[in-house]
Amino acid sequence: MRSLVWFRADLRCADHTALHAASRVSTRGVVALFTICPDQWREHDWSDVRVDLLRRTLIDTSRSLWKRRIPLLIETVDRFADVPARLLEVMRRHECEALYMNAEYEINERRRDDAATTTVRGAGFAVHTCTDQVVLAPGAVQTGKGDFYSVFTPFRKSWIARVESGGVPAPLPAPKKQDDPGIAPDEVPERIAGFEADPPAAAHWPAGEREASKRLDRFIEHAIADYKDRRDRPAVDGTSTLSPYLAIGAISPRRCLHAAWRANGESLSGDGGAATWISELVWREFYRHVLVGFPRVCMHRAFRPETEAVGWREADEDFEAWCAGRTGFPIVDAAMRQLHETGWMHNRLRMIVSMFLTKDLLIDWRRGERHFMRHLVDGDLASNNGGWQWSASTGTDAAPYFRIFNPFSQSRRFDPDGAFIRRYVPELASLDAKAIHDPSALAPPERSTLDYPAPIVDHAKGRARAIKAFERIRTA
Repeated sequence: MRSLVWFRADLRCADHTALHAASRVSTRGVVALFTICPDQWREHDWSDVRVDLLRRTLIDTSRSLWKRRIPLLIETVDRFADVPARLLEVMRRHECEALYMNAEYEINERRRDDAATTTVRGAGFAVHTCTDQVVLAPGAVQTGKGDFYSVFTPFRKSWIARVESGGVPAPLPAPKKQDDPGIAPDEVPERIAGFEADPPAAAHWPAGEREASKRLDRFIEHAIADYKDRRDRPAVDGTSTLSPYLAIGAISPRRCLHAAWRANGESLSGDGGAATWISELVWREFYRHVLVGFPRVCMHRAFRPETEAVGWREADEDFEAWCAGRTGFPIVDAAMRQLHETGWMHNRLRMIVSMFLTKDLLIDWRRGERHFMRHLVDGDLASNNGGWQWSASTGTDAAPYFRIFNPFSQSRRFDPDGAFIRRYVPELASLDAKAIHDPSALAPPERSTLDYPAPIVDHAKGRARAIKAFERIRTA
């Protein structure tokens, strides 16, 4: 029997559930397939830097597969709706009898996979869908009433209990070399239509499974012990920077969890750095659980329906100033410039800038969510949507509407000497550690020498306006 393994957001050879399963039973070998869907990716607001990382990782994955004599075929179709027929065509062309794939959880991806399963099974072939993008499939842990969790803390407790009861899963090995199937791998295209080739931010993100493994090993060895204390400081190298590689599947969450579990003394709980990072991995699982249990969040809808009535401002000039990193709030501007320069933003800063947009400026969270997706190298619907709705107080387990970060206070707390601001807002580099957080407080003569805007909003007034907007829907 020959099997087709359909690669998607799982671009690696090691610890690949579908590939491992297919390799064990396919007596005539395995053929791999990746489908490029440019129109669909643009509709989903994928960024140039994400697509570039994906394309370069495809090259790495193809080489790794071919060392095992598994050819990676590349098929380009415009949209997900075109995929099922193309899958069937490839299976027939190469005499494959079974299709293996790892489950994806966004609603359009689930509909695509359902259609593919119907088409392939209808033609008489077997279909096997594996759990790989998460440690526990959405719905594997539920409330006492059998519902999907909508609050993180009880989800985390149940998730940890379930994983511990079955044992923390060990990563799966890469498949062994198979006999030459007589099928050559396809060339990965040098560019993908509609996306910039080699965007400037790409230099920050070397591609491939080996790079992802190096980052994990380095983080476990040098940084995880101090993660709890250093993770909120954007100027220090205190996080794993694995999110881009998790987003495209160059490394598995299972491997990350197993490494952190071992670093934590073979425990999933505690209050140290490793346990804190494990909780972040569980947040990632939780947001995928939410996608399946509450699919409206995949369709530009608020998790809390009543918040659809919030009177968001249009405020295009304010939005453009936020996008450009010209708000007059240095920590916000530094964060937005980091996003545009590197394709990535520190997690603490994601919370600061998203709350600033949705609360200080009272601009619809969906505009910020889309801007992030269009620029992030780790653009991921579940985590991006979950984070934005948390900050906007529209989501599951969200921040209370009256909890509003003061950008100046956040800046002083998490970038106390202004090192991060100096890196990305060089026009403020000459200011001392006190003045750099709020240049608007300088005396007019000194302030006038800076090529830097005044704050576009008074924080206290913006905060009061946001609270009023949310209180209005509570009494409606």
